Formats: sequence, C-alpha cells, structure tokens
Amino acid sequence: MFTFRFPLLVWLGIGILITSLGIRQSFGIFMTPISDYFQTGREFFSFAIALQNLLFGMFQPFVGMAADRWGPKRIIILGAISYALGLYLTSITTEPTVVYLSLGMLVGLGLSATSYVIVLGAVAKVVPAQHAAKAFGLTTAAGSFGMFAMIPGAQSLMSTYDWQGALQIFAVMCSFMIVFALFINTAKREDSSGHPVHEDTQTIKEALKEAFAHKGYWLIIAGFFVCGFHVMFIATHLPSYVMDKNLPPSTAAMALAYVGIFNIIGSYFWGAMADRYSKHYVMSALYLVRTVVIATFVMLPTTEMSAIIFGAAIGFCWLGTVPITSGLVRQIFGTRYLSTLYGLVFFAHQIGSFLGAWVGGVIYDYYGSYDPIWWSAVVLAFISALIHLPINDKPVPRLSAATA
Repeated sequence: MFTFRFPLLVWLGIGILITSLGIRQSFGIFMTPISDYFQTGREFFSFAIALQNLLFGMFQPFVGMAADRWGPKRIIILGAISYALGLYLTSITTEPTVVYLSLGMLVGLGLSATSYVIVLGAVAKVVPAQHAAKAFGLTTAAGSFGMFAMIPGAQSLMSTYDWQGALQIFAVMCSFMIVFALFINTAKREDSSGHPVHEDTQTIKEALKEAFAHKGYWLIIAGFFVCGFHVMFIATHLPSYVMDKNLPPSTAAMALAYVGIFNIIGSYFWGAMADRYSKHYVMSALYLVRTVVIATFVMLPTTEMSAIIFGAAIGFCWLGTVPITSGLVRQIFGTRYLSTLYGLVFFAHQIGSFLGAWVGGVIYDYYGSYDPIWWSAVVLAFISALIHLPINDKPVPRLSAATA
C-alpha cells in the first residue's frame, strides 16, 4: 500500500510540470511577434529556442546528479528562480543578443531543474517497480495539462497586453514551482510489511560504467533523440507553418492546445501499456503511429480541420515516450541513479530538440518551405520504431542477483 506521501508527491510534481512545461510549450506562439519586434528572420528566434533546448539537455545530467545527491527540493527552487529571471529579462531587453542569454541559457537551466528528469526521479523513489511506468504516465499526462492551458493563455495575454507583458506574467507564475517544491518529501518508501526499502550501495561511477556497457541504453538514447527532434520542431514551427497556409493564428493555438489535451490521454495510455506489455515493443508501436500521423498531415491539404486533427493525433503520441523511456531506464538499471541516467538520455533528447527547432528555421529561410524538414521527421520516426525492437529490457544482473 502507498502511504499518503505518494499521492502528495505526485500532485506536487504535476503542479511543477504544468507550470514549467506549459510555459515552455507556448514559446512557438512568441516566434512571430518577437521576430518582428527585433526585425530579424525566423532563424533568430529558432536559434534562441534551439540553444535553450541544447543547454536544457547539457545541464540535465549534472542537475540530475545534484538531485540524486541533495534531493529535488533545492534543485527545483533554484531552477524556478533561473526560469523566472530568464523570462523577465527577455521581456525587457532591447538588444537581440540578450535573448540568447535570457530565453536561451537561463530558461534552459530553469527547465533542466523543473521538468521530467527531476520530478520522475523523485516519483520513482516512492512507487514500486510494477507500477512505475503507469505512475510516470500519470505524472506526464497530468503535467501535460499545462500545454493545453498555457498556449491559449499565452495567445490571450498577447491579445490583451503584448508579448512582453505575457512573458512577465509567466515569470511571476514560476513562483508556483517554488511553493510546490517546498512540500516535496522523498523519504524512502516502505514495503508491504512496513520495513523501509533500502537502496543499493552502487556508486555513481559504477552506475555510469554499467549503463554505457549496455547496448540497450544507447538505443534508448538514440530513440529519445528522435523524440526531441519531433517535439521541438512541431512546437516551435507548427504555428508559423499553419499561418503560412493562410490560416488564422487562433488555428495554430488551437492545434497546439489539442496536442496538449490529447497528450494527457496518450501519456497515460502509453504508460499503462508499458506496464502491461514489453516496453520496447510499446515504444516501437508509438513511433509507427507517429510515422503515419506526420506523413498523412504532410500529404493532405492543410485546413483548419486538418491542423486540429493533426494536433490531436500527434498529441496522442507526443510525450508518451517519457513514461516508457524513464520506465525502461528504471526497469533495467534501478532507481538509485535514475535522475542521472535518465538525465543523460534526456540530453540526447535535447540535442534532437536543438536540431529540430534550429534546422526548421534554417530550412524555411533557405527553401521558403517546411516540406524537407517534415519528411525528415517521417523518416526519423520510422527509424526510431525499428531501433527499439532489439532492446533487452530485462534488469541488469546486479538487480537480478539482488532480487534473488
């Protein structure tokens, strides 16, 4: 049986993810007004978001190590402060290069300390292995509500005020994450007889050596790279792509909102499937669905209806990768250094995010079209479906011996 701290920690994590990732996923709405304000092309904003995601990933392993050593509470508080400062500085600067520091570096650091790696690492310590993917899916799904709420909220704020005012309100909202973090408790859970569950004595150096020698770990990393490419290309460029088709901005906002709301359903669904069936096969199925969804969207005429349907369909398999990927790492290597090992996997995700956001802008400025990058996304989705098939998701011998 779970003690009360399990649901409390999960709800606190959900609150943090709603705020952190909801704000992050709204950045695509800001591309056109910020680019117009500084009189730059789309590559300028694309590179700022790409830099943010690259640094998000680069900071992640170190932030994960810090959370494994000192606990998530302090890390989340420091991350929320960095996040708020980055948003506020972006809103007041008149110099374009400052955006690379504020929206790029400071927000990237803030995201690394307030997103899935830290929150799921905390959740993993208070749930049993057989329910881990489902718990991760629940946290991911509910956290995804932020995308559904924040994107229309950002559009409304910019209509009422301007993009600067919207970012300043988002900066104030970062204080919610500090409040949630103050109540996080990751005390060791107890087993069914009331005895504490003891952690293993493996060192972080041994954990890294074990993971790097595991073929499946590298395949997981490669797959999550593709996920990052997809997510940030679509989140950053879908609004502009839709408006290029002479559709109103509200259609772009609604399409992304549908991504968020159907991501809630999809994240829980894929997490539940991963607890019931082999996780690597479930991941292959998810990427096959992505392949079909993206290819269909590109081939059909883009209308208000097709954009919204695409948002719903891609949302269903949007972040379902998170509970499966984190669940795979937990299942294979255990919970002791989950934040560290998943942090390294997430770094690959953010390299993909960097390329998805930046290359999308480069391709558009060069060709005047997003078609080449869309078809690249289709090919990568299919490749990712294939590389998950041979992953051995059985626990490493160390864990098997400990269980025996």
